Amino acid sequence: MPEFVDAYGIPIVYDVYEAAEPRAVVQLLHGVGEHAGRYAALIEALVANGYTVYADDHRGHGRTGLRQWGGDHGKLGRLGPGGMDAARDAVWTLTQRVRDEHPDLPLVLLGHSWGSFLAQMLLDRHPEAFDAVILSGSALRWPGSLNAGDLNAPWAHLHGSGMEWLSSDEQVGRDFVADPLTTSTPLLRLFGPIEAAKLFGRPRRNLGRDVPVLLMVGRDDTVGGPRSVHKLADAYRGRAGLTDVTTRVYPGARHEIFAEVQQAEVRADLLAWLDARVPAWGSLPSDGIRA
Repeated sequence: MPEFVDAYGIPIVYDVYEAAEPRAVVQLLHGVGEHAGRYAALIEALVANGYTVYADDHRGHGRTGLRQWGGDHGKLGRLGPGGMDAARDAVWTLTQRVRDEHPDLPLVLLGHSWGSFLAQMLLDRHPEAFDAVILSGSALRWPGSLNAGDLNAPWAHLHGSGMEWLSSDEQVGRDFVADPLTTSTPLLRLFGPIEAAKLFGRPRRNLGRDVPVLLMVGRDDTVGGPRSVHKLADAYRGRAGLTDVTTRVYPGARHEIFAEVQQAEVRADLLAWLDARVPAWGSLPSDGIRA
């Protein structure tokens, strides 16, 4: 279980899943209140198709958070000193480590939910670092396009786990609640209003590099949903100047499309999109693979 120490002295725990003949590296960024261990099926599919995966437990979250807070499960999800900026910068530190360890492989940034917001921030700051970006359960990070209310409101009448907004598969919500490394405390309460406000932003104007972007969202996602994601796609095209922006909307799916009933279809779509943009070893040009 490798780790590194961030600028505030907090050890950040991460995992590396090596593909036998890697064509690229995927850096996976999980969402708020959870941890990288919840993405086992996605990671397995990526590795089987030639993608080495790096996945950390972010600041305050999962194994990192448990160590950070001295084993206090009640503090999981709280970011600690440095807040949102420190969480973002820790992810960037791992990006640099990936680049150092795999200098000749393309790097794909894959973020879900809060992880997708961190990915948006990193793409704005370091477009040269990434060869493709995939955003799941994302949204335009702008007032009116990001739901700050009760994400489970449409399903409150079910009186179930309270996490029905995650997936139409009821077991996903139950498993989330039972997981000792997760917290269901809402983002605004975890981060506080000042740090939560740092989530707001829009794609940078004239990004300067034409990075392919895939946006994947459930039609019933209450975080942003298709309307917000289409706005984000328009912003990447219009503001950032990107030409390869793809949107996939999944009917009947909620927030965690990688844990949905149709998750096999979602994984297949992601792999097909990647395969069209990341060449296999046998088709690489002799002078390298990075543009």
